[in-house]
Amino acid sequence: MKIIGLDLGNRTLGVAISDSLEIIANPIGTFRFDDLNLKAALKYTVDIIKEQGVQKIVLGLPKNMDGSIGFQAEYCLKFKAMLEEALPLEVIMIDERLTSKIANSTMLSADMSRQKRKKNVDKLAASIILQSYLDRRK
Repeated sequence: MKIIGLDLGNRTLGVAISDSLEIIANPIGTFRFDDLNLKAALKYTVDIIKEQGVQKIVLGLPKNMDGSIGFQAEYCLKFKAMLEEALPLEVIMIDERLTSKIANSTMLSADMSRQKRKKNVDKLAASIILQSYLDRRK
């Protein structure tokens, strides 16, 4: 079964998909959309899910450092509700605190340019979110 991992931002959606054995998360891309346009993000996500035969969704939940829920987390919870309405799939929320920082640190240690880091941070963060879910289940 394939699982999709999503890192939702205000204008970007990082996407990663697991292998069919559910062992490895592979970053596949970043979708860019108009500011806060969840309908565009939803359409893109539904298309990828159908194209790839995904059977489960893992969505990052950006809690505040103290564990509370802020605007960005509410935004992601709204997207979760939209996904559940559009698709008959389970949507699992994963605490994504610091995933973008980890992704940036990883790319810095690989000596990536700022431009490449900016281009790849969302899909790498989605991969980290998905991989943490896959690892936790084992």
